[in-house]
Amino acid sequence: MANHRSAIKRHKQSEKRRLRNQAIKSSIKTATKKVREAIKRGNAEEVRALLRDATVLLDKAVTKGVLHRNNASRRISRLTTAANSISSK
Repeated sequence: MANHRSAIKRHKQSEKRRLRNQAIKSSIKTATKKVREAIKRGNAEEVRALLRDATVLLDKAVTKGVLHRNNASRRISRLTTAANSISSK
């Protein structure tokens, strides 16, 4: 455990960030899973709405510094490709 005042403060900050990042990542995983399940069901309207929500969450994670922009972009791209495959059927 940290002994100096500045190190204690730093530890508190990192713990707060860790919990925030964990919550954001969890919500991203949930949103992604919902999109993939909707794709399996084949409901194009539902997929479009859920994809929009997932995209917003991924973009917010980038602005918060939780994900790298290329990582979020790749995830959005893969979800969009999967969503488009359902509409082409």
